[in-house]
Amino acid sequence: MSTLTYRKVAVDGIGVFYREAGAKDAPTILLLHGFPTAGHMFRDLIPQLADRFRLVAPDLPGFGKSDMPDRSRFSYTFDNIAKAIERFTEVIGLNRFAIYVFDYGAPTGFRLAVSHPERITAIISQNGNAYEEGLSEGWNPIQKYWKDPSQGNRDALRTFLKPDTTRWQYTHGVSDPTAVSPDGYSLDNFYLARPGADEVQLDLFGDYKSNVALYPTFQEYFRKHKPPFLAAWGKNDPFFLPGGAEAFRRDIPGAAVHFFDTGHFALETHAKEIAALIRDFLAR
Repeated sequence: MSTLTYRKVAVDGIGVFYREAGAKDAPTILLLHGFPTAGHMFRDLIPQLADRFRLVAPDLPGFGKSDMPDRSRFSYTFDNIAKAIERFTEVIGLNRFAIYVFDYGAPTGFRLAVSHPERITAIISQNGNAYEEGLSEGWNPIQKYWKDPSQGNRDALRTFLKPDTTRWQYTHGVSDPTAVSPDGYSLDNFYLARPGADEVQLDLFGDYKSNVALYPTFQEYFRKHKPPFLAAWGKNDPFFLPGGAEAFRRDIPGAAVHFFDTGHFALETHAKEIAALIRDFLAR
């Protein structure tokens, strides 16, 4: 059994916390989490893959145990987060790796792929979107803020930061909510309650429009490079619809698309099944 280690490394003045397991010379998977969680969302997946792969799960700047620099010193945009994670991979010496992307991890990882296609060996997307048909009506309040970034529209988004909303994100669309451990959403709510975390997250809600603007760029990358691609999707996700998973096949005809009868945080209920899919997919 591979030992799981927890470290923090300085990346251009920002401390990036990460968990890691597996042999250093094994094929590497970079695990990129989403909102409002951190690398701990991979706690059930990592042990099931660490015998064959090196797994690295950083907390994005502003999330989890990574630094949350003041907004006056770090602008919370997806471009800046992606640059920090790209530098993180260089600092710890990751040259070639697969990416597992979820939610915010998708626009982060896809930016890495576009800027350095030669580094990406494969892509696993778990409810990590790159197509407009993947966006549900759940995005409407956030899109309203994109169109009119007024204080009123910004404040309306604070509902997304409430503890009950986090819990709902974990349990919505899950056939048996008692199968969802409270550990994940309780820890997320702890991090969201830190002073200043709300403004950081509201900044990122506002900047998410930059990801949608880049969808054509991401799709061009998929068409040109056709990376080995696996979509493992919670089909009852209230934010990212199944159509977003199917759309990858348009640009990568060989993409494998699998749906699970669960919600947004598919690993909370289907880590074992997703791990088995990944083993089979990367073996091929």
